[in-house]
Amino acid sequence: MNTRRKLIIALGASSVTAPFSSFAQQVWRIGFLSARSRPDVLDSDMFGAFPRGMRELGYVEGKNLEIQWRYGEGKPERLPGLAAELVRLKVDVIVASETQAISAAKKATTIIPIVMAGAGDPIGSGLVKSLARPGGNVTGLSNFTGDISPKLLDLLRSIVPKLTRVAVLVNPANPAHTATVEGVQNAARAAGLQTLIVEARSAQEIENAFAAMAKGNAGAVVVQPDPMFFSQERGQIVNLTAKNRLASIMTFRGYADAGGLMTYGHDWTENYRRAATYVDKILKGAKPGDLPVEQPTLFELHINRKTARALGLTIPQSLLVSADKVIE
Repeated sequence: MNTRRKLIIALGASSVTAPFSSFAQQVWRIGFLSARSRPDVLDSDMFGAFPRGMRELGYVEGKNLEIQWRYGEGKPERLPGLAAELVRLKVDVIVASETQAISAAKKATTIIPIVMAGAGDPIGSGLVKSLARPGGNVTGLSNFTGDISPKLLDLLRSIVPKLTRVAVLVNPANPAHTATVEGVQNAARAAGLQTLIVEARSAQEIENAFAAMAKGNAGAVVVQPDPMFFSQERGQIVNLTAKNRLASIMTFRGYADAGGLMTYGHDWTENYRRAATYVDKILKGAKPGDLPVEQPTLFELHINRKTARALGLTIPQSLLVSADKVIE
């Protein structure tokens, strides 16, 4: 009788504790904020690397993870409202994908930890105090690698040897462009090149910017990294460089794949996977202000040879050999 009673008690206890253990499982709520448009298919987009990175660390959506996605749809003015919405949802961490989105999140909260997935100039933009000790509630990954402008101009000059004037396409609404534009101007002066700074915040302004490049006799263009330029109007920029027969280079790796002439930069997709490691550390108790900001160390050169032929440009063999990827 004793044995039977113990068995009944044990079964009863298990039926009571099992539901409570499942109820007790923590479901972490992460906010994701971007100035970009919502991708058609998340898994094939670089943003999809973030939930993949979380899965690698044991976080599964629908089980112990909930991600609240918020997109500015190419309109930075929407970001403050979207950031405030995530704060009202009381998310545990906000992952922000560009300088504008990070700035909006930082202004919306000083309490919720913020993980940068790719700030252009986190110190210059006032997002962190230093890379080693960010302080405050912001940390993560930076796209700022020091000035690679001389390298960008060298690559353009290797394809356009008689280049005398280079245009720089910038988005004045992007605070990170101040430092990068200055770098291009300094590098151009050192190389004996003239620069033509053209600004654009919309599709129509991009059209006007390329008209200004043609009027200003620019022989090439450096497209500054920007979510609008890369995701919203990437096709337009590629078409306009072809129409105006301009050599072009961008630091977003996918630019050459989309038909641009050259890309020299790091793997942005890896940034979003790495952002998951910061989120994991913070959920486990780390303070964002104590986590050093990571900077990219590996750069790749991608060349679209098909685009070069269409532009009537010859890619030196030495450049083709050194390229990490050549698109035929």
